[in-house]
Amino acid sequence: MLQIDLGSRVPIHEQLVNGVLRLRTVGVLKSGDKLPSVRALAQKLGINPNTVQKAYAALEENGVIYSIAGKGSFLSQSDAAQQALVSNALSAFKEIVQKAKSIGISEKELISALDEIYIGGK
Repeated sequence: MLQIDLGSRVPIHEQLVNGVLRLRTVGVLKSGDKLPSVRALAQKLGINPNTVQKAYAALEENGVIYSIAGKGSFLSQSDAAQQALVSNALSAFKEIVQKAKSIGISEKELISALDEIYIGGK
């Protein structure tokens, strides 16, 4: 289900948030599905429960999940998951563009690369 990369520079809680969003987008997780408990997921991934709790809190704050006391956390039926995924993707894109600019890649080269993806289908 969810995986993390301990060698990644992306914080673990962000990897969890992105993982839930990705699983929802591809249809593995659907509205109303129950997420693993904080303790169970932390144990399965070998991470601190506070890290899982932080990810779940971020997802809940953005309306992607909701919690019911004593029952667990569930995926909401709103479009918040898609909006959060788009927001995360745009943030990552901007970061990459900044890095490309800092090493001297021109705007023309970046636009050409985007055209290849969107127009050329590459």
